[in-house]
Amino acid sequence: MEPRPKSFYLLTAFFVLFLIFLYGPTLTIGILSFQGPGGGLTFPMRGVSLHWFRDLFEQQAVGDIWGSFSRSLVLGLMVMVTTVVVSVMGGLAFRHRFAGASLLFYLIITSLVIPSILVSLGVGLIWSQSGLPVHWSTSGFGAQLTWTLPFGLLIMFAVFNRFDRSYEEAARDLGASPWQVIRHVVLPIIAPSLIGVALFGFTLSYDEFARTLLTSGSYNTLPLEIFGMTTNVTTPVLFALGTMTTVFSLLVIGVFLLVVWVMNRRRARHGSDAGQGMV
Repeated sequence: MEPRPKSFYLLTAFFVLFLIFLYGPTLTIGILSFQGPGGGLTFPMRGVSLHWFRDLFEQQAVGDIWGSFSRSLVLGLMVMVTTVVVSVMGGLAFRHRFAGASLLFYLIITSLVIPSILVSLGVGLIWSQSGLPVHWSTSGFGAQLTWTLPFGLLIMFAVFNRFDRSYEEAARDLGASPWQVIRHVVLPIIAPSLIGVALFGFTLSYDEFARTLLTSGSYNTLPLEIFGMTTNVTTPVLFALGTMTTVFSLLVIGVFLLVVWVMNRRRARHGSDAGQGMV
């Protein structure tokens, strides 16, 4: 076997350093969250216990952890559903040429390059100047859609560019209406991609800070609450909260991946059953 070139080891070392840089802070927070009752915010650890995780479920002297978590969860679900629906509709619309399509596309992409804090400021000003209450479920919802919708639309553009229209033509030849074609042909085929759009929408909303900073009103979402806690909380309860939110995010990703796996298994099973029936 030929010896590996030096570049291989250099790239391997670089990749390992990248992983440490990427996941090291999260692992550090996770480790420090298991300190004993007398633990602090830095190493060395002072004992090992679940004290600070139990403290999360007790009445907090500062912050509204569970209220902000519920708001982030509801807002994430709202953004997720809206992103999926609008992205599918936009993807279907852009399959056909129409006046102003190029301009509309670039306007959609522009929201990704505008600094998030400026978007938050602009949306907050529009709401306040219009006499509307600035609230996480209205102005915050709109501000977050400027972040999630472009990603969802870009995914749908890629999906429909690879979509084989012969399936739709076959369904129409069999007498299916336009709605039946979308419901029974298009949506089942692109379902795994819809799961990806939903995952993008939820996670981007759940973690968003800058676009919610000036549009959430008097009620914080979880990222805003955690940021506020960093200024007045000096115990590892902050690390315990970070560990739990990270675990929750991983569970959400795991659920979405499980759904995609189940869908692919069902599709493969139905395909094999159909093939056996033809034999």
